[in-house]
Amino acid sequence: MTSIDLTDPDWWRQAVVYQIYPRSFADANGDGVGDLQGIISRVPYLTSLDIDAVWLSPFYPSALADGGYDVDDYRNVDPRLGTLEDFDELVGALHSSGIKLIVDIVPNHSSSLHEWFREALASPRGSAARDRYIFRDGSGPDGSEPPSDWDSVFGGSAWAQVEDGQWYLHLFAAEQPDLNWDNREVRDDFLTTLRFWSDRGVDGFRVDVAHALVKDLSEPLPAKATLPRQSESNGLHPLWDRDQVHEIYTEWRQVLNEYDPPRSAVAEAFVPAARRARYASADGLGQAFNFDLLQADWDFGKFRQVIKENLALAELNGSSSTWVFSNHDVVRHATRYGLPKDPDGAWQDGKAWLLSNGTEPTVDVAQGLRRARAAVLLMLALPGSAYLYQGEELGLQEVGELPAANLQDPAYFRSKGAEKGRDGCRVPLPWTVEGLSFGFGTGGSHLVQPKWFGSYSVQAQEGDAESTLSLYRKALAVRRGLQTGATLEWVDGVDWSLHFKRPGGWQSITNFGAAPIELPDAAVVLSSSPLEGEKLPSDTTAWLI
Repeated sequence: MTSIDLTDPDWWRQAVVYQIYPRSFADANGDGVGDLQGIISRVPYLTSLDIDAVWLSPFYPSALADGGYDVDDYRNVDPRLGTLEDFDELVGALHSSGIKLIVDIVPNHSSSLHEWFREALASPRGSAARDRYIFRDGSGPDGSEPPSDWDSVFGGSAWAQVEDGQWYLHLFAAEQPDLNWDNREVRDDFLTTLRFWSDRGVDGFRVDVAHALVKDLSEPLPAKATLPRQSESNGLHPLWDRDQVHEIYTEWRQVLNEYDPPRSAVAEAFVPAARRARYASADGLGQAFNFDLLQADWDFGKFRQVIKENLALAELNGSSSTWVFSNHDVVRHATRYGLPKDPDGAWQDGKAWLLSNGTEPTVDVAQGLRRARAAVLLMLALPGSAYLYQGEELGLQEVGELPAANLQDPAYFRSKGAEKGRDGCRVPLPWTVEGLSFGFGTGGSHLVQPKWFGSYSVQAQEGDAESTLSLYRKALAVRRGLQTGATLEWVDGVDWSLHFKRPGGWQSITNFGAAPIELPDAAVVLSSSPLEGEKLPSDTTAWLI
């Protein structure tokens, strides 16, 4: 393995980042929940993947109302996951292996157990403590109705009432009260948090719901029926993607640039592509997720359009694009690509499959895995950074058969079971073929692992040269030697193929069609599925040089 230069200020531009959902990665103490020592024990595995960085989902003290995204204390470690000393050990272990560390930061809302919110509940209306959050008097003659009819992302009202009759805003779960970013104390406290983790060696930050911090709550609050569509609001929606949010990130960038090398940041901002550029600007966060390939049908035309648009946007603002197919919030793409496509495309993004509680329709597992393998080779050949989600290197399928009593996602509870939620992609990883929790730990797992998990385990795939794990390892090693520059050249060919060249003679070609296609006259370095003679089969990507 040839690791990246830890002192390179531009390391993130072409990096491969592996997302760890810590409660479901590896459990060192046998309590059924993954922890920091579990991650430390698996650093050799991470090194074997030849990744550049780890993105660590929230590990902070939390009541887990939303999988750790309800933060009780932004500058500490959940005692169930470890200690600050464990965190420092993890940083050292990763850095010693040439791997950077990105941590999640959750600025839109705290937990309702955060000391600030507990102080707000104990303080009167109009107090400085309440001004750190968004409290409002209710509507109606006696204030018993919410200030507006807005819905939360997880279902139900976006307002919750407290004992003295006031209401507070929570765009997500009621246990996640929104912070008031017009408050200078809130802004300064997060600058302190950025420095706290940067001083401990963190190399970058993934910014949760980066587009929601600034809100316009001018009276009277508009009814939800009059709100503009987020995708068409151009900064005019009262809750999302307001232009003033970039003043916050300009301050953040000044802090991040205090370090050598500067700390990186990537925005999770569900905004139109044209507005995403400001989050990724050099005087802002520097990079922003694009989820366009994740949301695209398995279609060569749509893939090509998404790639062209995002590379153009990255060039325009001097950033680099990001590519991702799976994360902790979506149905795993090996399952999505195995779902039948209907005229409305409802099954393709996995949403309707979740609403069906993961039982209908039948997933074509072989097709899904074949396309997932082709997709990752295509993604890794693109200029920009690639984000992988734990378990995708094993070809893991979504776990759709979780029993209702085991579900944890607030979307399930707030929708009264209408949505199954995101737990199916958060089931602890299988490391061994057999055992109580397939090697995750000695005390079971907090989400039920299905019987078929063992066949997807690391142990099952280690010695198989054709396994998905072997494909990822080979692809990441080859990519490190070939990935140069930020450009590609499209090659016109068969209508249902996606073919481009990279600097140095590297070519990638993906066959989206039903029939095999002829390959160019070049040496095949790697293919996602076996070739058919000299031809590239359906749903397959090959790298050539």
